[in-house]
Amino acid sequence: MILEIMQRAEKRIPHIVISRLPVYLRALRLMETQGKPYTSSQELAAWLGCTPAQIRKDLSHFGEFGKQGTGYSVNGLQKHLRNILHLNSEWPVIVVGTGHIGSAIANYTGFAERGFRVVAVFDNDPIKIGSQVGQFVVRDVAEVAAFVSEQPIRHAMLSVPADAAQSVADLLIKNGINAILNYAPVHLTCPPSVQVEYIDPVLHLQVMTYSVG
Repeated sequence: MILEIMQRAEKRIPHIVISRLPVYLRALRLMETQGKPYTSSQELAAWLGCTPAQIRKDLSHFGEFGKQGTGYSVNGLQKHLRNILHLNSEWPVIVVGTGHIGSAIANYTGFAERGFRVVAVFDNDPIKIGSQVGQFVVRDVAEVAAFVSEQPIRHAMLSVPADAAQSVADLLIKNGINAILNYAPVHLTCPPSVQVEYIDPVLHLQVMTYSVG
């Protein structure tokens, strides 16, 4: 019953709130490495450059986690956030596109400690197929359907050219992928059931020029 209530509540929580939870989790992980057993909304806000009120309001969507006089247990709050974000088990991820960005992703070792594991990389370039990228042998993107059908994979990272991104996304969605992290500089048209996040450094640079230009 409690799980059902949480699931219903999550559907009404603004996306911006959810997007801040991993940032809080990252700060708590750093605090833990420094040996901090407890923290407060004031301290956490100082670490993150936000306000204590924002942190308290964001966390209040999911319950009461702090104690009067002691604040938040660093370890305990991490566990709550990992539970909220469904990070209690490891999520397998595939990478499609092995250019500079895709290769860097495949070689990155920080995913496992944060709940994710790259399990395969794909490309459609005959020159790259069969080559080694990090610990992976590049597979033909035509093998995505068979590979995904054999494993419970729902996440993909897309690092292909902009003109290929939509067709590749369509292929992934057709074969059961419903969470895509898109590095291609283009908006994807996907069903509402598919979660898409975008990473485009140029967009962020363009936003910053407003303040520094």
